[in-house]
Order: sequence, then structure tokens, then C-alpha cells
Amino acid sequence: MRLNFDVPSPLGYFSSLVQSDEQFPLLEAAICLAQDEYPDLDVQQVLGDVDQLLARLKRRLPSDAPALQRLRLLNQFFFRDLSFGGNLNDYYDPDNSYISAVLKTRRGIPITLAVLWLELASGLGLQANGVAFPGHFMVKVNLPKGQVVMDPFTGQSLSREELSERLEPLRHRSGLADDFEVPMGLYLQAAAPREIIARMLRNLKEIHQSQQDWARLIAVLDRLVLVNPRSWPDYRDRGLAWAAQGQPRRALSDLEIYLAHAFDALDRQAILERVAEIQQLG
Repeated sequence: MRLNFDVPSPLGYFSSLVQSDEQFPLLEAAICLAQDEYPDLDVQQVLGDVDQLLARLKRRLPSDAPALQRLRLLNQFFFRDLSFGGNLNDYYDPDNSYISAVLKTRRGIPITLAVLWLELASGLGLQANGVAFPGHFMVKVNLPKGQVVMDPFTGQSLSREELSERLEPLRHRSGLADDFEVPMGLYLQAAAPREIIARMLRNLKEIHQSQQDWARLIAVLDRLVLVNPRSWPDYRDRGLAWAAQGQPRRALSDLEIYLAHAFDALDRQAILERVAEIQQLG
């Protein structure tokens, strides 16, 4: 008797991973983002590669090592011994958003470096989280005597004053008055795995949108609407990309979803006009 096993598509596989917030495998979901660009990518192999790094790290660590020692050893291993760091030469290369590529080149952007670092930190029993800091993803670790906030791009620990300095450009751009200070703690809240994956996808979205690479943009937006089905602007942007690809039916489907929910959107009239144009062409 011949058995038939249905192998899920990369998008179907990704969809199964992001269903539940309670059981959201951050690293596995992050690895999957590369499957649109690298269809033959073996996700389990990449997970195994990270497991091997963790095993190497654990062999260096006394079983009774306190949290601060574990943190120092992790940073020594990750940033110095393995030389992980930011890709300063080609920051907007999409490969910087792919965990599998970052493992090979040891270069990435803050959020991909953070995902790898967090996996190792978790494996060492550290209380570590990602931080969706404005403009630059961070990580933080809770230690018995306080909290350490780090830049995963460089491995640098940042003081409250240094974090405040990094917020200054944001404050100026947003026009926040000097007497209206947002508490630093609000910027340092732990990011949920779903938020981290969405931010990784938005980085890719920005790259492909700026290059008008509609096919790659649509693939990223397919994943974004799975991560956040109520992110109506992503339906709009996917609809416009479908229109640019000469797919009026798919374009209208997404744009109508957007219009059905974005009642107060500033671009509502412009999208209504674009829908009318597509209907005439179709």
C-alpha cells in the first residue's frame, strides 16, 4: 500500500507556527522567513545548527554558574569568539533578515542577531527578552541585582543615559515637549514573539517596497497578514502590489478588505479611486 503524506507549503508551515501566542516558536518562525527566497532551506537543519552552538557554549559553563557569569560567557562566545555583529557594509541586504544567512556570515541587523542571542540566552536559563526600542531592536536580561539592556548589533551594554540619548532624535521628530517625558520603562517593555516576527517582516517589506519588487513584497505581506490578520494596511499594500503585477482580481479582493475596515483612513478616497481604475481596466 502506498502512503501519501501531504507536505505543507512554506506558507502553510509558517501559518501553523504562528497560530498560538502561548506556543509561539520564535526561532523556528524566524528561520522560515527565508523560505520564500531559499525554497530548499532545511529549517530543521538550521535549528540543529543553533542547538550545536548552545551545546558548545554549555560545555564552557560550570553548572552552578550565577546569572552574571552566564551572561558574560554568552557575550564572550557570541560577539568575540564567533564574531557575530552588525552588517555595516550592506545593512539593507535582505539576507540580514534571514537567520540561516546570518549564521553563515555572522553578520545581520539588530533583530536577527537578537533572535539568535535570545535563543542561546534562554538555553542558559537567563531571563532575557527582546525589546522593540524605537529604530533599533534591543535585548534585556533580568539579573538578581538589576537589569542589563544591550545592543545586539555591537554587544554593548547601555546605561539609562545612553538609552535616553538614543531617544532624542525620536523626541525631536515627534515634537515631544521637554516637559512631556515618556517613562523609559515604556520603551523597554518585553516584545512578544509575534511582535518580533512582525517587525522582521516589516523590515523586509520596507526593502522590497522601496525597490518595487512586487513579487517579493507580496510574499512578505502574505506572511504579515498571517501574523496579524487585522493589520488592514497590509491588505491595502498587498492589493496595490497585486495591481502592479497585473492581477486585478486579487488586487480588488485585498483593497476591498482594506476599505471595509479602514473607515477613517486618510487615504480612503485615494484607494476608492484606485479601485475604480482597476475595475475599469479589469
